[in-house]
This record gives sequence, C-alpha cells and structure tokens, in this order.
Amino acid sequence: MTQIIRTTDIGRRYVMGSEIINALQSISIEIDKGEYVAFMGPSGSGKSTIMNIIGCLDTPTSGRYVLNGNDVSDLTENELAEIRNKEIGFVFQTFNLLPRASALENVALPLVYAGYGRSEREDKAFETLEGVGLGDRAYHKPNELSGGQRQRVAIARALVNDPSIILADEPTGNLDSKTSYSIMDLFEQLHEQGNTIVMVTHEDDIAKYAHRIIKLMDGLVESDTVNKNIRKPAAVE
Repeated sequence: MTQIIRTTDIGRRYVMGSEIINALQSISIEIDKGEYVAFMGPSGSGKSTIMNIIGCLDTPTSGRYVLNGNDVSDLTENELAEIRNKEIGFVFQTFNLLPRASALENVALPLVYAGYGRSEREDKAFETLEGVGLGDRAYHKPNELSGGQRQRVAIARALVNDPSIILADEPTGNLDSKTSYSIMDLFEQLHEQGNTIVMVTHEDDIAKYAHRIIKLMDGLVESDTVNKNIRKPAAVE
C-alpha cells in the first residue's frame, strides 16, 4: 500500500500565560492510501490537535509530518494553504457552508482557489453533487436544505478537488441518529470507491463504522486496532 500519512514523534505545546499545555506529547502513526481511520478519545486527549496537524491547519512543535510524500512540518502559512486546498477535503460538524450561496456554489468554492474556469467549476461541482445524491438540490441555499442534505453538500465540497484524504471532524455531531446513519453510509461508499478517510469522533457507535480505530489519551496513542466488527448503517435518510 502507498503510505499517505506518517507522523514521527509529533508533539504540540501551547503556552497559555505562565502555563504550558502539552496537547500532544509524542504521536507516531502511519496511514495508507485507502484506509478508513477514526481517532477517538475524551476531551483533552489530543484528537482535535492531531486532526488540525494532519489537516495542515496547525504545525507541530516537535517531530515530523509527511503527507503524501511531502514533509509539511515546517511549511509557511501560504504553503500550508496550498497543500490544504490540493490534498485535503474537510467535513466539519457545523457544515461551514456559505449561507447566501447555493449548494452548487458552495461545492465549487475550492475549485475557485484551484484556478478552474467558471464553466468547468460548475460542471465538476454538479457532477460531485450528483455523486452524493443531491443533483436535484444544486440551486437550493443551505437554509432550504435539511441537516443531512447540508452535510452532503459539505461532503461534496470536500470531494470536488479529488483530495488525497477526507478529514471528517465529528461529521454527525449535529445530526439525529437516522440522518447520521445515512451520512455514515455515504462515507462507507466513498471508502469503497478508494477514498482515504480520517475521522474524529467521541461517539463509539460512529467510530465503529471505521475500519481502524486509534484511541488517544493525554496526548499519546493509547491503542491502535483494526476494527473487526465494522458497523453497517441500519437506516437511510
């Protein structure tokens, strides 16, 4: 398998006044292309910090991070922004959609930064929306969509640039259980299509959809196991 993520002794320290907080102490992990991994842990375990570093939203205080063959540990903010747009598709708990833009315009946004022309952006965005079952909602604004539909728009936006990895931060945190099953079903389909998915969740039942579960505690890896009892969605939206 092609290795897509490698962290070596990653540490992240924050200085809060006179207090030093070690959000990550030493994290060494490897994730191959096509894996479906969930990070779990209680509040303060470091799961959000490692997600931010993997997503190039933050840089480590110590250690190395190699993403898709590129050492991104010491890049400038502009270089990190370029890597984020090219390599990573983000899915957030709060959707992060532009309220006055249509679903199509929201999905096309990463393509603007990638330099695509308008016609190509719209074609690619519409095709991606169709892929998540929302072709008939392309011209609806977020307030005209259900929570599950808004998350599907967010997933389409994450996919539209053909990223190396999809990072999902508590992707079902704002959804009811029935809609959550529908979204997890979609993630499973994306994984079956060859996408690499890295998810952060504090919910056991959501983590069980992943094929590998990494549990963090106090900024360290507590366990890293293959999930032998993968949960399949029991409902659709």
